[in-house]
Amino acid sequence: MKKMIFILLLTTGFVLTGCATSPAVEEQGPIDTEDSQLEMEDNENAQDNQQTGEENTISPKQVADTVLLALKNKDMQALSSYVHPTKGLLFSPYGYIVTDTAQVFTGQQVAGLLNDSTLYHWGEFDGTGDPMEMTFADYYERFVYDQDYANAEQTSINERLGQGNTIDNILDVYPGATTVEYHFSGFDPQYEGMDWRSLRIVLEEENGEWYIVAIVHDEWTI
Repeated sequence: MKKMIFILLLTTGFVLTGCATSPAVEEQGPIDTEDSQLEMEDNENAQDNQQTGEENTISPKQVADTVLLALKNKDMQALSSYVHPTKGLLFSPYGYIVTDTAQVFTGQQVAGLLNDSTLYHWGEFDGTGDPMEMTFADYYERFVYDQDYANAEQTSINERLGQGNTIDNILDVYPGATTVEYHFSGFDPQYEGMDWRSLRIVLEEENGEWYIVAIVHDEWTI
């Protein structure tokens, strides 16, 4: 119940309806106000619900959008409330999750990660194979919110947008999970799209509530 109240407050009182039953891709354009495109989408969906008389429910997309805003605002306390109670939250720097090296944290640990000075081993850097050892704060800047994903060009549900040569093994690690992807197709024309970025929020349902089990960053890899 606390999570539902928090979502309603954070997204200005509007909610989305139901879970997507098939892959969906949404195009997003630039915004010229301080409100994010995510909140605009929530308002439109809530108005549709009122017109059709459908009962409001919390969807995985709504939870993912709320989680993304918490990441944008570096609100780790809010983020921690959505961490899966038994599986925790896994972080992967690239699209292929290496379960042997991926760091997994409990909700309680997540709440204090930005102030944690521990050097964690997150895997190996693509291209060089050098060990990826950094604090969570440094990892966050490079492999979590390295772009303004709250205003991404595209979002999708259960459909991969960022296409490179890295295998997406999310469903192997989390069978039946729902993945919401926030994607930029590229930034510098000279790279012809090879500088694309994606952030994937992976969710599972537990006792009627949606929780995040993984945050997967992705980009072009060698």
